[in-house]
Amino acid sequence: MRKSRGIGRENKAYIYLLPWLIGMLVLQIYPFIISFYYSLTNYNPMKEPNFVGISNYVSLFTKDAEFRKSLAATIQYALYTVPSKIIMSLLIAVLLSKGRKGIGILRTVYYLPSLFGGSIAVAILWKVLFMDNGVINSMLNVFGIGTISFFGDPKTALPTLSSLEVWQFGSSMVMFLAALKQVPMSLYEAAEIDGAGKVKSFFKVTLPQISPIIFFCVIMQTINALQNFTSAFVITQGGPVKSTYMLGLKLYNDGFLYWKMGYASATSWIIFGLVAVFTLVLFGSSKFWVFYGDEA
Repeated sequence: MRKSRGIGRENKAYIYLLPWLIGMLVLQIYPFIISFYYSLTNYNPMKEPNFVGISNYVSLFTKDAEFRKSLAATIQYALYTVPSKIIMSLLIAVLLSKGRKGIGILRTVYYLPSLFGGSIAVAILWKVLFMDNGVINSMLNVFGIGTISFFGDPKTALPTLSSLEVWQFGSSMVMFLAALKQVPMSLYEAAEIDGAGKVKSFFKVTLPQISPIIFFCVIMQTINALQNFTSAFVITQGGPVKSTYMLGLKLYNDGFLYWKMGYASATSWIIFGLVAVFTLVLFGSSKFWVFYGDEA
């Protein structure tokens, strides 16, 4: 038999994968590992890292009042944002799942805000809308309600900031639309025969059937909320009275304003731990409310 020449198929595959592997190692794995090392040091970019063990973590939890406020604001932001965004996107998806004239245009319009993502332009737009002399207050004054200091009052600043994230519900809405289309009509027919109305069918048939998608959306939105930075940085800069001082914003200030890179790295690992805890809790609770069709 003639011997095969050239590069084997397996080796070719590794060559094609090489750019991705290099990118993953250099841009993801290496920064991930080195950030943990820096979190154990008193690192300033102008000096050599000085190993200090877990001192940065101890200082964050015991001495840094800003960190405690930032941690509370971040968790609060996630609790405001995630349920509201999931409920909003699910309700809109249910309304848009009906076959009506021009429904495609409506779906596009509702999805458009999500195309901009967490951009600076959208954050500036939100700031202009809710500022003291902005569009929203102008409308409130027309109805005689008066001016509300949305971003100047600690009680309203965080919910108003959260509303920006809730407004961008398009990605979850699209997934819910696809999930709703997959619910077998036979289940609704069986529920109707048993005397269930539309509301009961929604809670007893629709929600269990799309619960895996709800679960996925909750996890992804929780991760995004816990890492928020842009809106807090552009709109409020963490104010008023640190009520919107997210962990992402604190990380930025410590690292790039005060040059405390080791301290900022410790904050980044606490954010990672916070995401991991929330994710584990969600996975642990999923057996009680997530239904998979292949389950016996």
